[in-house]
Amino acid sequence: MSELLARLLFASIAVLGRLPWRMLAASGNALARLWQRLDLRESRVARRNLNLAFPQMPEAEREHLHCAILHATAHQIFETLRLWTRSPAENLRKMLVDRTGVEVFDAAIAAGRGVIIAAPHYGNWELLHQWLAAHTPLAILYRPPESAVGEAFLRLARADAAGRVTQVRAEAAGIRTLLKCLREGGVVGILPDQQPKRGDGVFAPFFGREAYTMTLLSRLSARSGATVLFAYCERIGPLRFVLRIEPAPCDVADADTRVATTVLNAAVEAIALRDPAQYQWTYKRYTLHPSGDRGFNPYRDL
Repeated sequence: MSELLARLLFASIAVLGRLPWRMLAASGNALARLWQRLDLRESRVARRNLNLAFPQMPEAEREHLHCAILHATAHQIFETLRLWTRSPAENLRKMLVDRTGVEVFDAAIAAGRGVIIAAPHYGNWELLHQWLAAHTPLAILYRPPESAVGEAFLRLARADAAGRVTQVRAEAAGIRTLLKCLREGGVVGILPDQQPKRGDGVFAPFFGREAYTMTLLSRLSARSGATVLFAYCERIGPLRFVLRIEPAPCDVADADTRVATTVLNAAVEAIALRDPAQYQWTYKRYTLHPSGDRGFNPYRDL
């Protein structure tokens, strides 16, 4: 039943995703204005995150950034509908106008030690996923939604016709799959700025605050010897992106998890600061506190 409902949902979205971009962009602008006018969840969480990450920023500047974030987030949703309902070859040909660092990626694959792609929630990560799948066989780690229909939908939307993408659930068996892939010289994609489950991370600074941060990436790199690269598709205009691939700092695989996660978060920060409006500030990144006291959750009243 979940598979059937997911297919029906995907068919409905396919109709929407085929609309001209001017109509989808207008829908994105309307959605952003709705979020802001009614102060819905996306608006409240983004504002709280900006207050936490940029406490010294003048209020007028922070409100301007808040508005830009809502518009960029809404546009990213409708961009993704287009990506999921058109062929990856068409998307890459029309939307990806430049590529930097591809030679670094190719060299890392050729070295045969495995490659971990750290892909922050910046720009459009679904376009990055399609480029990677077109370039190499790939295993991607994902955290399944609570809804079985939602998970079935995501697996359907992110599937590739050539079967080059293996979607791996974030659980013990999945981690073993990733490690095996890396030891065989394969490529693994991980979203490094998702808050892990309790017990799967440590606290490290992120925009000046302690954030619970995954240790999985550093552990996989240390155990497999894989090269870690950061990759993202940065928006430079309407439906126009640049692919950027950059080497990760060496200490991202340090044996000291505090050191490794601090370096990891600093690298994500540097990417987010390229254009803060393109980062996913609508995500509750700071729900856990080093004290363990749930009363310190800054989103509790939202």
